[in-house]
This record gives sequence, C-alpha cells and structure tokens, in this order.
Amino acid sequence: MRNITKIIGLLLLCTFNCSYAQNEKKQISLKEYIETYKEIAVSNMKNFKIPASITMAQGILESANGNSDLARYANNHFGIKCTSDWQGRTYLKDDDKKDDCFRVYDEALESYKDHSSFLRTRQRYANLFLLKITDYKAWAQGLKDAGYATNPSYPQLLIKIIEDNRLFELDNTEPITNIVKVYEDIINKNDDTEDFEVVSIGNNHRKVFLNNNIKFILVKKEDSFYKISVDFEMKAGELYRYNDFPTDYILKQGEKVYLQPKRRKALHDFHIVKTNETMLEISQQYGIKLKQLYRKNRMEEGASTHPGDKLWLRKKRPQ
Repeated sequence: MRNITKIIGLLLLCTFNCSYAQNEKKQISLKEYIETYKEIAVSNMKNFKIPASITMAQGILESANGNSDLARYANNHFGIKCTSDWQGRTYLKDDDKKDDCFRVYDEALESYKDHSSFLRTRQRYANLFLLKITDYKAWAQGLKDAGYATNPSYPQLLIKIIEDNRLFELDNTEPITNIVKVYEDIINKNDDTEDFEVVSIGNNHRKVFLNNNIKFILVKKEDSFYKISVDFEMKAGELYRYNDFPTDYILKQGEKVYLQPKRRKALHDFHIVKTNETMLEISQQYGIKLKQLYRKNRMEEGASTHPGDKLWLRKKRPQ
C-alpha cells in the first residue's frame, strides 16, 4: 500500500512539474513583448496623442510582459474593468473586491485602443494632453496625480521601464500607415493555425468539421460544387444558398463550405476587419448568415468595410 501511495505521489509530482515546465515555455520575454506591441503603441500615439513610451511601459507593468492571467485569457493588457455600457464578454477576478469584472477583448489590439481611448476621453486626464508628447517623465507623474494608480512609486516604475529599454525612442517614431496589417502579421506569426474538431467522415473519406455548431468541409484542389454535392448527397443549389455564394462563385482551395445553413449570430461578440477582408469572408469565418451580418451592423447589403472597423456578430451595433 505504501508503495502504491508513493508511486501516486511521484506521478502527481511529475504531472505538476511537467505542467509547470510547459507553462514556463509559454512565458513572453520583455524583449518579445516590446517587439510585438511597439507598432501598436506608436500608431495609438498618432491617433490619441499619448506617448508610445508611456503606453508600452504601462502595458509591460500591468500585464507582466503579457503573461498575466488577464492578458493571456482576456487579451486585457491594462486591467480595464467593466462599465455599465460595456456589452462585450467579461472576466471575473479578485482585485479591489472579490470577482471584480474585467473586459475581455478578442485581440490585444482592442485592449490597446480601449486604453488610449479611456485616457483621452476622461476629464480627469485632460491636463496630460497639455504636456509635450516627448516628456515621458511628466506624463508618468501626471498619471499618478490624476489618480490612475494608487502605488506612490508608479511614476518611478514607469520611468525605469522606459529608460531601461530606451522606449523614449518610440516617441520620435513615425507611425506606420497600416497598423491592422502589422497586427495581422503578428497573429499569423505567433498564433497556431485554428484546429477544427472532426465530427464525422463523409463519402470518399471526406472529413466533416464543426464551426458555430454547423457542419462544414475544407475545399480540396479538385473540388467543384457538383463534386461536393455528389459526395454529400446534396443539391448544388443548397451549397450556394447555405454559404451565401453567388452563382458565379469560384471555390478556393482550403476555404470553408458549409453543409448546413449558417446561424443568425456567431459565438464571438465582434470582429475587427483586416486588410482586404470582405463581408462574405467574415460571414464564412464565423458561420453567420451574410444578411444577419449586415443587419447587426446596420449596414446596407453590399456595403463595404474598411480595415480596423468593428463588426458586431451577436448583438446589433449600438446606435
């Protein structure tokens, strides 16, 4: 009995150590964090007139280089809490009180933008925007004086991060013209390709996947609407209708083709439009009917979007 207990204990210890080692590998270094998000901070500096050095230092300090629970599970790099007008997803975490409510973002880009907007639109931070954008020391002290943080050493902490990493150089950087493209490249470089669960095997050994609780396949090189309809004993017209495809649509290898009607809403709350992305592509990505996507965003059918636009996927866009 003692031997069994000892073996179980060793197994548990190994499991803990292995899990711990895996988590350690996923930690983001300070250098990696700066390289990943500095362009976003510079872009926000142009749009919101907040020093990029200050934004970066706050992100580093408040997200532990992107390794905090809020950053990893909620894409919230600045600890922004829920407000009465927040309609997105939420993350509960003990902070000033038990189960404090924090905002959840689909992408870190949204967290950075929300943080900059928060500072820009709150009256108590108005005096900050009278300061020179290159005077990071005055900005650090000004944030403390305006009540941003209760830690009396907050300005010194920001200044040390800025000077140790020469972040003040970002305040003289010319912003890039397309921040959405840069963030898209970050996602493609750092994130694993989305994996879908195989729910069944169709005719000719075709794998069937599930998205938004809708069955779909991935188009092969030799596929046509006729071939897919034969493989799954469907009418070609159903494939066009279920996927909102025009009758002259040409299938592209690797894209989704739904075998069932798409839903009226998606599982995600919203989507940030990327470069050259169409409404149909977004509709296919989330398994939401194209008409519903237009309606939820109060858009005329056929209207186009622009990179950086926020599209609502579950609720209607607020008026």
